[in-house]
Amino acid sequence: MRHGDRRDVVRGGRVVALLAARGARTHRRAWAAVFAALALASLLLGTLGLAAGSAALGHPRVERYAGADAVVAGTQSTRYTAKPWGSETRTVRAGLTERVRVPARALDVVRQVPGVRSAVADVAFPVTVRGSAATGRPWEATGLASAPTRLLEGQPPSGAWEIVVGEGVARVGDRLSIAYGTGSATDTHTYSVTGVSADARRTVHFSRDGAHQLVSRVGELDAIGVLADSGVPDDVLRTRVRHALDAAHLRDVSAAHRADGDPAPLRVLTGDARGEAEFLAAAPARMPLLQVLASLASVVVLVGVLVVTSTVAQALRQRARELALLRAVGATPWQLRRAVGREVGRIAVLAAAVGAVGAVPAYLALRAVLVGRGAVPEGLELPFPPWLAAAPLGTAGLMVLIAWLTALGCCARAARTRPAEALREEEPGRARQLTGCVLLGLGAASAGAGALQHGAAAAAAASASALTMVIGCALLGPWLARGAMRVLGAPMRRLGVGGRLAASACTANAARLGAAVTPVVLVTAFVLVQLAGGATLGHEAAAQARDAARADVTVSGPGVPYDAVERIRRLPGVAAATAVAHGTVVLPGKELGEPSLERLPVLGVTPRSLARTLDPAVREGSTDGLRPGTVAVGTDRARTLGVRPGDHVQLRFGDGSEARLRVVATYERALALGDFLFSYEELTRHMTAPPPVRVLAALAPGASSGSLSTAFPGARVERDPVPERVRAEDQALGDVLTAVAVTAIGGFTVIAVLSTLTLISVGRGPELRQLRLAGADRRRLRRMLLLESAATATAGLSLGTATAALPLLAFALSAAGRLPWLPPGQGALIVAVVVLTTASATLLPARGALRGRYPVAAR
Repeated sequence: MRHGDRRDVVRGGRVVALLAARGARTHRRAWAAVFAALALASLLLGTLGLAAGSAALGHPRVERYAGADAVVAGTQSTRYTAKPWGSETRTVRAGLTERVRVPARALDVVRQVPGVRSAVADVAFPVTVRGSAATGRPWEATGLASAPTRLLEGQPPSGAWEIVVGEGVARVGDRLSIAYGTGSATDTHTYSVTGVSADARRTVHFSRDGAHQLVSRVGELDAIGVLADSGVPDDVLRTRVRHALDAAHLRDVSAAHRADGDPAPLRVLTGDARGEAEFLAAAPARMPLLQVLASLASVVVLVGVLVVTSTVAQALRQRARELALLRAVGATPWQLRRAVGREVGRIAVLAAAVGAVGAVPAYLALRAVLVGRGAVPEGLELPFPPWLAAAPLGTAGLMVLIAWLTALGCCARAARTRPAEALREEEPGRARQLTGCVLLGLGAASAGAGALQHGAAAAAAASASALTMVIGCALLGPWLARGAMRVLGAPMRRLGVGGRLAASACTANAARLGAAVTPVVLVTAFVLVQLAGGATLGHEAAAQARDAARADVTVSGPGVPYDAVERIRRLPGVAAATAVAHGTVVLPGKELGEPSLERLPVLGVTPRSLARTLDPAVREGSTDGLRPGTVAVGTDRARTLGVRPGDHVQLRFGDGSEARLRVVATYERALALGDFLFSYEELTRHMTAPPPVRVLAALAPGASSGSLSTAFPGARVERDPVPERVRAEDQALGDVLTAVAVTAIGGFTVIAVLSTLTLISVGRGPELRQLRLAGADRRRLRRMLLLESAATATAGLSLGTATAALPLLAFALSAAGRLPWLPPGQGALIVAVVVLTTASATLLPARGALRGRYPVAAR
């Protein structure tokens, strides 16, 4: 490079730096909005990135087996393989939350493995002690914990009828009656207390023989704890035990009932994986948590990009004449682009850094809310190693890149235009108009497709439709705003001088107001889809639950024996009684051509006189035929599967067992009662342990519930009970993260509307001063501004509601069979936020022009 050329580059760089510094100082108000939007986007994305990283590293907590070197357990997952459209076969997995047990003969195999010092069988089962629920375990399994249970007095149990209880339950030498449900009735035995332990949990320890004699499934274990010889590494131990189990051809006890292609080998767990044998719901919860976080992150990225690009574009649009003037006086395109890029870069780096720093405390607060609301299952550890705190730097860099690219794109026209033409205004092009119309059409088509889908497919189609239509509205913003202002102009002209001034201003500046209307449309559409979709399903499910409720009384609690339903039916004044159990099944199938395993909450009921206690609104067939080997199916699910009474459905229970069940009935109230109804016996025999008994009872006219209270001392008898209703396992998680998404979208929108209207109002200072000089007083101008903000809010709310209406209508009719519904309080909050934001952003910047008896000259 020649010396003169190098000097020109240096001089050009100085010019760029000067322009960037002067621009940042002069337009502080415009860049404040950009700073806020970028900081919020960086904060939210950094928070979600930390949450996703922590969930990816998550694992079940190791407690019961912390002292074991390895644990042998069953396969707590199920697999399904299918061939998508025009592709190779794919396999999907789903976690199982009911325990898959280990055959007892595996214990002898493990004990013979070289390097194994001892192998301890562990089983856990529910018992009732003095009317309170407790857990029974063999005493020798306490040695698998990191700190074995300490005896306060007495000695460990040795005989089959000896036990150790927790402190405060009984004293050494006492005799206790222990009740245990075996599956057909409740057995009660009397045991001698030989010791009192310091175990804070309600646990009753039995001898090995005593525990195994109470287990309902003889020859089956929950897990086997393995203690290794000194110096045997975990990986060596795992490999040796794994080879020994394979050589003995041992599989878990559900293997004979599994589907083809769903193997069930015994697992050998070491390290953090040992917790999977104790907290069964923890490992399956990780993937739904990651999926929900990914979905929320995609929404935040989309909304954040739209708002950041909108604020950056608006900030530069206000300076269009300034940039054109620089071009006209000789600034080169390179200098213009570099100056704008450097100016935006300074703001973006600082804002993104502020958001990244705030992401760590924001994530800790989010995790506390998730744990407090029960959205994180018991036992799931979400680690936060120090190196993970650097993750927000990546999302911060992404927001800086987005802001920089947006700035370059916004000044591209001024940079490439010839100086003589740089001062001319440019209207939005036909390509933008055509693209917006195409996106609206695609959104409508997606909504139509969603109306023909069911479940997750319908929800995905509704979200895609809303997203596409919002982007289409953003592209068509100037034209939509112009049309909306023409419609609103007629009624405004009837509101006096202020109304006529507002109507004229809105009509003349419709394209400018379109930039303010677009974020209102965005927040209204997104928030309505997020809130109304779940609210519609919840509202309809609650209504179905109320309609299905026929019972006058519920009887529940540890004092209720397993065979209580038969005893309650025989009590005087009882017209009908139904035992109810909640469970989960896994349904294999295809979603949009891809193989899927859908986890569904279901009910098990005793079918006798079911309609008198819990009416599912049978449409075809009869629930009287519910027994093992049969099932009743909700009408929507039956339509999706193409089945009717007499046909068969194939599904998997919570322990991985596959069953081909004959359909005996279809019913309407599936949102409240689940897509499948089983017999109580069918569902409970696939559960880890007999669930706490809950009986719904209908009383004869004039009868009281006093006989129920006296028949089962210690049981809870509740009049006018809460209607029975199933709930998805991740419902609490979805509720919390939906609130986060709505809050984030609301925050972005407030920033976008405030910044856009503030910049517009600041630019209108000379116009307002001229109106005052022409005779318009402050009251009329204030009325004009209020009407303009009302028109902006009305146009945005109306267009946003119309944008959300089509996908919401399709989803609500498909999933709930009713029109969309939103709680009035939430709707009022959306309107209030939009109205207050538009009013404050319009009036506050105009205070200078409205202050004083005479207009203040522009400085």
